[in-house]
Amino acid sequence: MIPLLHHLFGDAAALDVPALGSLQTFLAAHAARTAEFDVSIDRAVLGGFASDRLGYAFAAGYGAALDALWRAAAQITKRTETPPSAGPQPTSAQVPRREIRVLCATEEGGAHPRAIRTTLSRDASGELRIDGRKRWSTLATDADELLVVTSMGADDTGRNRLRLVRVAARASGVVITPMPPPPFAPEIPHAEIVLQSVSVREDDVLPGDGYEAYLKPFRTLEDLHVHAALLGYLVGVGRRYRWPDATLEQLSALLVTVRALAASPVDRAETHLAVAGLLGMADVFLHETELLWERVGEDERARWVRDRALLAVAGKAREARRVRAWQRLREE
Repeated sequence: MIPLLHHLFGDAAALDVPALGSLQTFLAAHAARTAEFDVSIDRAVLGGFASDRLGYAFAAGYGAALDALWRAAAQITKRTETPPSAGPQPTSAQVPRREIRVLCATEEGGAHPRAIRTTLSRDASGELRIDGRKRWSTLATDADELLVVTSMGADDTGRNRLRLVRVAARASGVVITPMPPPPFAPEIPHAEIVLQSVSVREDDVLPGDGYEAYLKPFRTLEDLHVHAALLGYLVGVGRRYRWPDATLEQLSALLVTVRALAASPVDRAETHLAVAGLLGMADVFLHETELLWERVGEDERARWVRDRALLAVAGKAREARRVRAWQRLREE
């Protein structure tokens, strides 16, 4: 933690934010700059710190959240599977960090387990194939690999059996079509994906339940890592435009909090409550520091005003997690 804080608050050279150009340029520079940092939340913070806009900070946080998902999924699978999976457990070493990978869950009916209609099945020869459509897949147009949430049909209780499958973005049968950019953070592309009889190997199907081990924890990991990147971005803005020391001190406290939470089990109700508290404190901080943006350069300030709505996306889902967390704790 101390080396990270020193880099953010004490390293004068770190204030030089280069001309970032495209998202692709930013992501390549970010991968090189953070290659020696093993902790995903630190990479998210540093990505935000080196950004000149919220959209690029989001991209750094999103990628770091997917890195963290491998470790979290292995822990959840180990605790919840009876007997434990005999196959190899997912680890962050499975995918090179320089590759861009994206989670493909949302479909026409949303991302709830019941809404997943993309299928993973065997053809007449016994080969595994994926068929279906995905929407709003973040960064998919730039991806090297897709992490596709698929259905293997309902179990005896009627529950949709989900599996997460790794698919090369340029595999035969994969068609990725850009969607119109949203009004905020337009640098972050989204896409519709058609998967038509896409062949996958047995070891491309990741162990564990696709919802419990991957899709469900990712929402919390994404909240943590994107907000870590946001905080890093705000530190960079605050230092470049000489925000008050007391404001930077508040940011340092929020950074310590988000880093501690990132090391906590993401499937625990206690963690969800603390994450809700962190996000609430971050929101209060943003409101209390609105006037400080008058010190910021016109272009960057205009981007911030345009892009702040990004932070409200999935707000209903966050509130539902908070409510469920209280219910779980009060029922124990």
